Amino acid sequence: MKNPPIRALIADDEALARRFIRRMLKDDHDLQIVGECSSGKETVAMIRKESPDVVFLDVQMPEMDGFGVLQSIGIERLPEIIFTTAYEQYAIRAFELHALDYLLKPFDQARFKEAIKYAKERFRSERRNDGRMQISALLDNIKNKPQYLVRLVIKAGGRITFLRTNEINWIEADDKYVHLHTSKARPMVRQTLSAMEAQLDPTKFRRVHRSAIVNVEKIAELQPLFSGEYSILLQDGTKLTLSRNYKDKLFELLGKPL
Repeated sequence: MKNPPIRALIADDEALARRFIRRMLKDDHDLQIVGECSSGKETVAMIRKESPDVVFLDVQMPEMDGFGVLQSIGIERLPEIIFTTAYEQYAIRAFELHALDYLLKPFDQARFKEAIKYAKERFRSERRNDGRMQISALLDNIKNKPQYLVRLVIKAGGRITFLRTNEINWIEADDKYVHLHTSKARPMVRQTLSAMEAQLDPTKFRRVHRSAIVNVEKIAELQPLFSGEYSILLQDGTKLTLSRNYKDKLFELLGKPL
């Protein structure tokens, strides 16, 4: 007797990513897509309603991230989870903390098929509870982790390198990427400036412009400009503009000039 199809849910805030997953699953007769979600809260509601067997879960989503989704559902009701993410530190973190599997965007066909094969094997074996135990361990570890990042995991040129956040002088936005300016290099990672800002300690990093974040410990001098703006001089000689919209927040941290 043929096994019933494995019911899959796609949860990702990027329409392009959802479309790719849907296309990859189109000819797989073992899986049936039961829904798509674009936010964390929507994903929780859909899991409770549809009880899918496997969820392609984006780590970084509006309203509630993928880890928040797992905590809301509870370990007992968790389906098989395959994390999808464009953010390297999230993916490596999930992998290190015993996640079932993860796909780092942009993922290719071969890697996707490998993840699907592994999910099917787990789902149809007696190891399903192992996955829940791994997820439980993951969530416990996340609770005990520092709230903000102290190290970034950077994937470039076929290598994975590590960068401590206190080495960063400033961060520059470049569409869906950011450049991490240090005294030695300027690595680029696929992440928006807002997403990066949310992961950094606000007592050390502050937005000074819509396209720049500064490590306040690297500031050497502030020079007044016209219209309430300031020029920021960093210790390495870099000059940036502190716009009026971000001035008050920075001075709250640095203290008002005497």
